Amino acid sequence: MIINPENVPQRTTSNYPKQFQSRVAGRIKQALGNSAGIKNFGVNLVHLSPGSCSSLRHWHSKQDEFIYVIKGEITLITNAGEQILTPGMMAGFPAGEADGHHLLNKSNEVVVYLEVGDRTPNDEGYYPDDDLVAQESGNGWIFLHKDGSKY
Repeated sequence: MIINPENVPQRTTSNYPKQFQSRVAGRIKQALGNSAGIKNFGVNLVHLSPGSCSSLRHWHSKQDEFIYVIKGEITLITNAGEQILTPGMMAGFPAGEADGHHLLNKSNEVVVYLEVGDRTPNDEGYYPDDDLVAQESGNGWIFLHKDGSKY
């Protein structure tokens, strides 16, 4: 199926608890995979404004993730530190590796990249810098404090 991104709705909302949402303000996602009817993995076209993050720094217990930079310069932050990614560069994040990661746009221009992730059920997301754990429920993500209490 051919997808014209101009026909794919843009989403600026976040599933994070309210106190974390400001960190991803300036992020626009388009669910290209959903538009193609893909069910086993997701593909998002992401536009990230200057100063915005792709997500909170996290890692997944069961889901793999992959990014491909299309336009601009973005800073990848992992347990190892910071690395600049430029167009054509890619990064992958295997499930179960406790290497918290996210992208931060430190440039003065909008960055465009593709993010790909699988949809393995019963995944959990861990956020090493925040009091946050995410559990996939089949009906979306449930967010908990690290002590197990709900937000």
